[in-house]
Amino acid sequence: MAETAQAIEVRDLYKRFGPLEVLKGVSLTAKQGDVIALIGGSGSGKSTFLRCINMLELPTAGQVTIHGESIEMKSDGHGGLMPSNRKQIQRIRTKLGMVFQSFNLWQHMTVLQNVIEVPVHVLGQPRDKAIEVAEALLRRVGLYEKRDAYPSFLSGGQQQRAAIARALAIQPLVMLFDEPTSALDPELVGEVLSVIGDLAREKRTMILVTHEMKFARQVASHVVYLHGGVIEEQGPPEAIFENPQSERLKKFISSIH
Repeated sequence: MAETAQAIEVRDLYKRFGPLEVLKGVSLTAKQGDVIALIGGSGSGKSTFLRCINMLELPTAGQVTIHGESIEMKSDGHGGLMPSNRKQIQRIRTKLGMVFQSFNLWQHMTVLQNVIEVPVHVLGQPRDKAIEVAEALLRRVGLYEKRDAYPSFLSGGQQQRAAIARALAIQPLVMLFDEPTSALDPELVGEVLSVIGDLAREKRTMILVTHEMKFARQVASHVVYLHGGVIEEQGPPEAIFENPQSERLKKFISSIH
């Protein structure tokens, strides 16, 4: 049987902000079809790790490989790293769909314009084709009727679903979710999780930073518990949630329940 291709491979990732070391040698491999949930307390390094994958944060040391292509890095002259090939970063970012906790929609554009912006203006897709794909995605996330509305007229849950459609519009190899429900009112969380759950069932490769433990347990194929910038424990969801080995993880899980 052919081995499943690696979508993302991160090796020995370090990140410091001044004297503060946020990541201390984190390694992670996501194969195609994996849904990896990153869990841990505030300040454990989850979001920073996710942002290092698409170089929104530049790692201090380590290697990131996307779909077999390693991101070329060089010294920034201050003890850290910077990309040595900007074009490569732009190209690799088109393989990664990113969904932020604060939606990050362009407020001066309608929902439809938000979704077609990158396909048309960055990827050079014909506008009519991009609109066709965008409308299909908006139907899928339950927002087709809102396609001509501006973000400020949408609820938080609708804005986040629009952001997911926008990320999907570039047809990414991997979806990255940075706490996609943490800015939402509790009654809106379910509608966003339902869309992400559908993507997981399609075997779409995803890395998800989340506080929603029940959801992580249902959809993830692999759960990674970060503490203090290192991976304290990882494994299938049933092992992590039902039979945690480390004292810290036991405490973390019981504090959430």
